[in-house]
Amino acid sequence: MFRFLHSSDLHIGKRFGNLPEDLRGRLREARHETIHRLADKARTHGAETILLAGDTFDTETPTPSVLRQALAAMGDHKSLSWVILPGNHDSLMADELWAAAAGYLPGNVLLAMAPEPMLIRPGVMLLPAPCTTRRPGRDLTEWMDQAATAQGDLRIGLAHGAIQSFSEDDIASDIIAPNRAARAGLDYLALGDWHGRVRVDERTWYSGAPEPDRFKHRKPGHALVVALAGPGAPPDVAPVETGIFDWQTVDLHLLSGDDAAPALAGLLATGSIRRQILLRIVASGRVRLPERTAFERAVEAIAPEFAHAIVETEELATECEIGDLDLIDGAGALRQAAEILLTESVDPARAAGEREIASEALARLFSYCEAMQL
Repeated sequence: MFRFLHSSDLHIGKRFGNLPEDLRGRLREARHETIHRLADKARTHGAETILLAGDTFDTETPTPSVLRQALAAMGDHKSLSWVILPGNHDSLMADELWAAAAGYLPGNVLLAMAPEPMLIRPGVMLLPAPCTTRRPGRDLTEWMDQAATAQGDLRIGLAHGAIQSFSEDDIASDIIAPNRAARAGLDYLALGDWHGRVRVDERTWYSGAPEPDRFKHRKPGHALVVALAGPGAPPDVAPVETGIFDWQTVDLHLLSGDDAAPALAGLLATGSIRRQILLRIVASGRVRLPERTAFERAVEAIAPEFAHAIVETEELATECEIGDLDLIDGAGALRQAAEILLTESVDPARAAGEREIASEALARLFSYCEAMQL
């Protein structure tokens, strides 16, 4: 029995420049702490080896402190062996990165720098496919088909890239053969690149990122504990949660007459855990102007309790009747502006984008006027 932990896409050193400054530091630290959480999960589940299937670092030029602190953290867990594969973000083109890493490499950390068999345990052969560049443009796992290993050895592939048409960048296609495990006689193929956990087939898995960095995948951070009973035996694959932060997407569908505050509250986690949640609210449906304002205020009321909160309202239509304009003003400049915006928001001669802008502006005007009256 050989048991190991499969992870990828740690992206240590990621800057998160599009997020508030106070949150960036927390997210960067969470990525570094991923090393210790992976080690804890490995020990808990009886694994002695951790395979990192690419993009351990976010760039080809991490700062010396990012690199050396990450290696030191791995070195702290001396009972575990770590294998680092270059991915597309930290490919073999990063000569300075990997030369520096080799100079400070702890004794329990291996770099999988060449497409050649690596003996990582007696009877366990690793077949790595390090990324040669950010976009190699070819199947780097092809060599595994002809790789010779001793009879009775386990054959484990380690690679980073897309299978068929899906890739983290949504641009690559047909890079890694989906049936590579079968063609190369692999007992398991550990993949990185896709940040969500995916089972390609019984022997081929994407582990997903251990610490999420976007709303795209709608899954918490995971790694995979893999147990191989022997050559040819089906792998036993079990996901384990590893993330500190939860990037949650909440779909809220509203109709005229709905009370947004309790509807939203019913979809959200409660208590101090909100501090670890980055929240994305996707609103859809049709509401009247007063209900739109009530929804926005409900979001404003709860947003400070979360690590971060954003709202998407592209699919939320705002209905307005002349009577609603009386809540803005009965006459005068504000009323005139509201009537113009209402007319533009429903004018079929205007482009959809222009109608949406007018509708959003009318909702904002209504919200301001209502606030002034409170």
